[in-house]
Amino acid sequence: MAIISLSIPDKLINQIDQTITEKGYASRSEIIRQALRLYLTEDLKIEDITEETTATATLIYKETADRHRLLETQHIHSGLVTTFLHTHIHQGYCLEVIILRGKGNLIKKFIDNLRKNEQIVQIKVSIINQK
Repeated sequence: MAIISLSIPDKLINQIDQTITEKGYASRSEIIRQALRLYLTEDLKIEDITEETTATATLIYKETADRHRLLETQHIHSGLVTTFLHTHIHQGYCLEVIILRGKGNLIKKFIDNLRKNEQIVQIKVSIINQK
């Protein structure tokens, strides 16, 4: 097994440690391995879909984020975005759910563009129907 070194902000380390305690993970390494497996599995599912499908992208970002950047990404990929919901959640954060319809590779490009935006704290992608 390879050993890698990561720089992780203190706030995220505290969240990792709290989750380890609450959920019973064996170590920081194990929770990070689990998170990477989940990320890689989701990413592969999108890329493997060649036919038209429906997906959701759930974003969490700070209220102070540049909304223009987020909307610009949606406009560039407007053929995929069927609708979106935006709401303010606790502690100064926004939650946005974007419903997408299109070919898997185009949805993947949209998600990849969102992931380039460092203002987005979390992105969760779900495939709704896959033939």
